[in-house]
Amino acid sequence: MMVPLALMMLGVLAAAMAPRLMARSDWPDREPVLALWVWQCVVAGVLLCCLLAMSLSAAAAWEAVRSPVFGFAPRVVVEAYALQTHGPWAGVLALLLAGGGAWTAVALTREVRAVRARRRQRRAELLRRAPLLPGEEPCGERLVVLEGDRPEAWWLSHASPQLVITTSALRRLKGHQLDALIAHEQGHARARHDLLLYCASALAAGFPQVPVFAAFRDQVHRLVELAADDVASRRFGRRTIALALVELNEDRGVFGPCPAQLAQVPERVDRLLAPAPRFTPARRLRMTAVAALVPAIPLLVTFIPGLRALT
Repeated sequence: MMVPLALMMLGVLAAAMAPRLMARSDWPDREPVLALWVWQCVVAGVLLCCLLAMSLSAAAAWEAVRSPVFGFAPRVVVEAYALQTHGPWAGVLALLLAGGGAWTAVALTREVRAVRARRRQRRAELLRRAPLLPGEEPCGERLVVLEGDRPEAWWLSHASPQLVITTSALRRLKGHQLDALIAHEQGHARARHDLLLYCASALAAGFPQVPVFAAFRDQVHRLVELAADDVASRRFGRRTIALALVELNEDRGVFGPCPAQLAQVPERVDRLLAPAPRFTPARRLRMTAVAALVPAIPLLVTFIPGLRALT
């Protein structure tokens, strides 16, 4: 039973240490895409630890599970895990982890349904504010302009994605600022940030007591905006997208005392106007490879007994 216990300890260690280490680092703001990759690797490693521990515990507790888990592995490999010596608590651990996996699936399903409901509500609101004329067919225009006194813009994701922008925002955005805004939203769409946000929100909602999932959700919401800002700035310049953010948000009071979720806007503007130096390509490559080792370590821990038996 040492391997499942080692996997659980490894998962707990990663879940406890990763949020602290990332919170103390200043490089995620400089490399948001790399930071997103690191967070995904950490969460994948934690989930993989739970999945592998559940599989080995279930194989130790029930013969019916043992055969599918080990398949056609040689007998010496199966004996290396000493499944017969495991106590009755192996089944308890397997059931607890299986329940956690099922609850994760339920939380993800609820999150997807909630997002779809919000999308339907937004589409209905869009149709109410911009109804089709008699005889007009929906043509799926990529840009929809609404009458509005508040400068607003949002990306409506569905079969035919659309950028919805109000007339007040159009009056405020000058030059290439509208193009930069469109590039920002397209950056979200191309990177499928919506899927990442679904998973992060589902894990945080399903397991609110687990700090790594709450930190993952909060950081993902922030980092995807920084990554989309970088996409727009590479095409139209940092000053252009920074001015667009100011024009869209200055009437909301975000540049004074405001809630924490709104304080991200001035931080994004400061980051764009005073960018810190980025990592070199070689350093980014090294950090990408190191992060990929996080989910690889649970696999290595799991397969070590079998590999030793074969040698």
